[in-house]
Amino acid sequence: MTVRKVELKTLRDAHEVVMDRRPPKDANPSVWLAFRLGNARLYKAIADVDRGHHHEALYWAGYEERQAGEISAKLQAEGKPADWSHVDEQGPKPQTRS
Repeated sequence: MTVRKVELKTLRDAHEVVMDRRPPKDANPSVWLAFRLGNARLYKAIADVDRGHHHEALYWAGYEERQAGEISAKLQAEGKPADWSHVDEQGPKPQTRS
């Protein structure tokens, strides 16, 4: 995972950050939930900065929220609480593989 310390100015910048932060396919569903919710926040913020891509960024925010909703519903249906031990105020922490 690459950590960027730059100010995001475009939707493309946001997409690059999202791809850099993407967890492994076999990550815990709560990791994916935090990833999706963080992406939604990021895209909403970019919608206000990159006005030329405002509506597209809002689409992506909605998409990420829908994905998070599906993950959350699946966790609830399985009776599994989300594991938030890997999340802090800045978002999800990188997961190590065992």
